[in-house]
Amino acid sequence: MYQAFMERDSSFEGIFYVAVKTTGIFCRPTCSARKPKRENIEYFSNPSEALLAGYRPCKRCQPMDALPNRPDLIERLTEAVELAPARRISDRDLREMGIDPSTARRQFQRFFGMTFQAYQRSRRMGLALHEIRAGQPVIAAQLNQGFSSASGFWETFKHVFGAPPSQSHAVNVLQAKWIDTPLGAMLALADQASLYLLEFVDRRALENEVLALRRRTRSYIVPGESPVLVQVVAELEAYYNGKSLAFNTPLSLVGSPFEQSAWQLLQTIPPGQTRSYGWMAEQLDKPGAARAVGQANGRNHLAIIIPCHRVIRADGSLSGYGGGIWRKRWLLEHEKEALTAH
Repeated sequence: MYQAFMERDSSFEGIFYVAVKTTGIFCRPTCSARKPKRENIEYFSNPSEALLAGYRPCKRCQPMDALPNRPDLIERLTEAVELAPARRISDRDLREMGIDPSTARRQFQRFFGMTFQAYQRSRRMGLALHEIRAGQPVIAAQLNQGFSSASGFWETFKHVFGAPPSQSHAVNVLQAKWIDTPLGAMLALADQASLYLLEFVDRRALENEVLALRRRTRSYIVPGESPVLVQVVAELEAYYNGKSLAFNTPLSLVGSPFEQSAWQLLQTIPPGQTRSYGWMAEQLDKPGAARAVGQANGRNHLAIIIPCHRVIRADGSLSGYGGGIWRKRWLLEHEKEALTAH
């Protein structure tokens, strides 16, 4: 994504959006503005997620626009919002500006996929969540974002994030982190207590994995940091450098009881060793269910840490690895070499 952004690759239009931490602005991947440093970038799958994370749309590339030509009315209203993001522009205010509220709703829906009021709410609630997570008292966030009514603020917050602001740190939000490794970039998703996903970003089924995880955990996913992500980055570095093949990052296993049993069994296979799918089926008291074991391994969300790469066919050949057979071979050889070196 960073390479596509640097090259302004138009084939990525609509695939992701780039938010810049230092400016508080989010852009299309084709934006012509000066490129920020990699460490100052966050990625979002759609404009609404960027708004809810507290970013405002870029005036140059206009990432909210679904159509090429932005009407003057849209320009006028978005500028009014950015002049005072905490202010709520009511239908009465629109009429005083000489704007028909129904026209504003239709045009915003056509261009942004949301009404003008929804746009305002997303912008304000994104800023409020940002303030609360930064340690601001709930009442301060409420007042800063223009909510004179505590009940109105709570209801709006709950509508947008699924929980009241007093539970903002308990809202199911998974922090997402991009991790560069010798085998290619990986995506990690974690909350403050445990790791939910670690996958190579070019895995074919990754998008569906993330969507399924969001549904099952009822979580929002936003770029960020957590102690769990710091820990897994350090442990991955040690693993790839051959210094340690052990992982102690706390995990959350999201799957069926059978899948969880299979994943727990995988964690008992020592580094540098392999087992067969048939062996796993027998250990799980499911003799003859090697195919079901393979499917459970394929649904493993935690690459390397839950070592499904250590499971091979009975004849010793390699198969069935979501990250690619070449990675599976590399990981097995790497572990053997690391053990030999020590």
